[in-house]
Amino acid sequence: MPIVSKYSNERVEKIIKDLHNVLVKESATPDLALMCLGNTLTEIIINNIPEEQREVIVNNFAGALKQSIQKSK
Repeated sequence: MPIVSKYSNERVEKIIKDLHNVLVKESATPDLALMCLGNTLTEIIINNIPEEQREVIVNNFAGALKQSIQKSK
């Protein structure tokens, strides 16, 4: 059964495009872009996820990231 998101594809794609556009505008190298996105993720997790849920969320996110990278090969 496919996963159904509560967010529309259009909204997700717009936010991704906006984030990417900022990185392009700033001429961010891949390592700077990853550092900025990683720091942003850390802030989101620390400020919005209860401490007892963070490890599960981070592991799920890391697994999904790894899976999406492997699929793109």
